[in-house]
Amino acid sequence: MVTVSSAIIFMWQVDLVSSVDEDLKTLYNRVIIHCIIFPWQKKNSVHKNVLVGLLVAAALAVGFLYGKVQTLEKTGSNTNTAVNNADQPAGEAPKLGDVDKVTEKDHIRGDLKAAKVVLIEYSDLECPFCSSFHSTAKQAIESYGKDVAWVYRHFPLSQIHPNAQKYAEASECAFEMGGEKSFWAFVDKMFTDQSTMSQANLPAVAKAVGLNEANFKKCLDSGKHAKKVDEQYQGGIKAGVTGTPGNIVMNLKTGKAELIPGAVPLESLKSSIDAALK
Repeated sequence: MVTVSSAIIFMWQVDLVSSVDEDLKTLYNRVIIHCIIFPWQKKNSVHKNVLVGLLVAAALAVGFLYGKVQTLEKTGSNTNTAVNNADQPAGEAPKLGDVDKVTEKDHIRGDLKAAKVVLIEYSDLECPFCSSFHSTAKQAIESYGKDVAWVYRHFPLSQIHPNAQKYAEASECAFEMGGEKSFWAFVDKMFTDQSTMSQANLPAVAKAVGLNEANFKKCLDSGKHAKKVDEQYQGGIKAGVTGTPGNIVMNLKTGKAELIPGAVPLESLKSSIDAALK
């Protein structure tokens, strides 16, 4: 039997999956309302037959929706209201759009002037898959020396990560106060402590990387870096990024680039970098 409590649980799951067929959502919600308004005890056999049929249809819809949710959770696909995450046909490579040029204004780990290849990462400080990929990217970059530089750009998925926007702004405050060294130290700390992180902890993170807490809080409360974060997010959409981490490996001389979605393992990332270095 469909109960009010189970209805609430699955309604939450329906809202989580943005790519689910709207007809299924409508059917499911209609059945839930029907069940709440018309109890089983009603002595109308025709009504009961209709209700049973609707419940069967609802069960099928719920099964489909639950499968969608599980698939997204296992693959680490994150969604945002501004991003259309349509499924790609099997075997089709993700399409790379227009990538904003890498400049000294970017957050860069490594030597951009000496680098032959750059890894451009569009990331979300609240995304668990980004946290996992962060250590992978660090290993990869360190193994190539000056040949590869790493660029970090913001792509907060606010629909599912409510703190991501403010976390991104906080990292920009760290940059404003201490430059690239403080920015990367802040980002490293955020990913390391992600499981226990909250907005209330941000000043403590700033202090841990050597910044003044009071000045940091003043910067963060001002919201002055919200525009910069949004500009990078929009740049990610333009480049074809649909989730986090969204990575682009680019040869700086030829401009040849590859879009690599998701937290790929170290060997896969190095394989793409090796190809770009040729």
